Amino acid sequence: MYETKILIAGAGPTGLTLAVDLARRQVPFRLVDAAAAPFGGSRGKGIQPRTLEVFDDLGVVDEILAAGAPYPKFRIHIGPLSVRTGSLGSTKRASEGVPYPNLWMVPQFHTEAILRKRLTALGGAVEFGKGVETFSQDQHGVEALLSNGEKVRAEFMVGCDGGHSTVRKMLKVRLEGESIDETAMHVADLEVAGLGRRDWHLWPFAKGGFVALCPLPNTSLFQLTSVAAERGIEEAVWRATGYRVQRVAWSSVYRPAVRMVDRYRVGRVFLAGDAAHVHPPTGGQGLNTGVQDAYNLGWKLAHVVRGGPDSLLDSYQAERLPVAAAVLGLSKRLLQTRSIRRSDATNQLALHYRASPLASGVRVGDMHPGDRMPDTRLADGSRLFHHLRGSHATELLTPEGNRILIRPDGYIAQIGPTPSEEYAGEKVLAVRR
Repeated sequence: MYETKILIAGAGPTGLTLAVDLARRQVPFRLVDAAAAPFGGSRGKGIQPRTLEVFDDLGVVDEILAAGAPYPKFRIHIGPLSVRTGSLGSTKRASEGVPYPNLWMVPQFHTEAILRKRLTALGGAVEFGKGVETFSQDQHGVEALLSNGEKVRAEFMVGCDGGHSTVRKMLKVRLEGESIDETAMHVADLEVAGLGRRDWHLWPFAKGGFVALCPLPNTSLFQLTSVAAERGIEEAVWRATGYRVQRVAWSSVYRPAVRMVDRYRVGRVFLAGDAAHVHPPTGGQGLNTGVQDAYNLGWKLAHVVRGGPDSLLDSYQAERLPVAAAVLGLSKRLLQTRSIRRSDATNQLALHYRASPLASGVRVGDMHPGDRMPDTRLADGSRLFHHLRGSHATELLTPEGNRILIRPDGYIAQIGPTPSEEYAGEKVLAVRR
């Protein structure tokens, strides 16, 4: 039987983010996935500004930016006419507090490949073809049986295994919520002959239902979303658009729904990402919320397996469950109103943990304990985010004499006069504003 600290089930963006965070903290883990090979589709393609900040800290933001592009404008086709209109993304300039202000489009298979490369550089790996079949837990740990017959004993397990999560089902935790539309939606990655790649093409009144084709950056593919593919994707695209599909690289069918669990932790087992909350694609929230689940949990697991208090892990549910509920509500509204308006809510920069048991102290200006710490220029001319990179906590000394203690995940833990040398087992780096 193999002994490890953390067993991660599922190697999508959520599981990979958690593995990268644990690897850089030198916490032993195993990352297993039931699939025989990496996911080859682009189900989630929108990377929100807050997630770009997470990827900055994890050391992959330059590759993510290079692999993607800003969101294109829509081109609406109605009969022989076409009109170019707005975009889901924005074209804001970077500011002192927000270095990555715009929604960025990256095919999911590229995002996962970049995270796997980073994981390899840190000494980790994904074990494909090894799904969690069953498991049991006691007060000391979790024992899991993998699909290859191997037994694994770990101190904790995290289910990052998607909307059909085996881990969640074995915990007997239900996804509660509702279907938004019973109409089957088709999503696929296609090569389409002759279609321009400048715009996101929409045929809203196509016979049989709307068809949309979005060019995926740095590929030859378009992402199809349609309700008109019952007779086959190729025929649906031809009938709606007059363009021929050369190749279908990947396809899937789903029904838009908003569902989530009522708890993120059962004993020594945690849920994260789509295993805990299922989103419609509107607003590009699902992948991002999963990445930030993992980013919230990683440093806490690292502290506890090194001997820190187990109670720290309870803050994971206390902080992330309300966020998932708020984001699901936002996704539902965007789907029902068909809105393309974006704000700090959709880009996830406004999410906070002010009600967390880990937040204490006084407000300074617009900043509260529990808020995301914005970037800023320091007294020596450097940027605060440069100093936040890594597994440590950071303390910002302000000219007013306040000390802002910043958690390893970039949120404000405390504002007050008392200096800190250690936080959650991590060294505190002091910098001056």
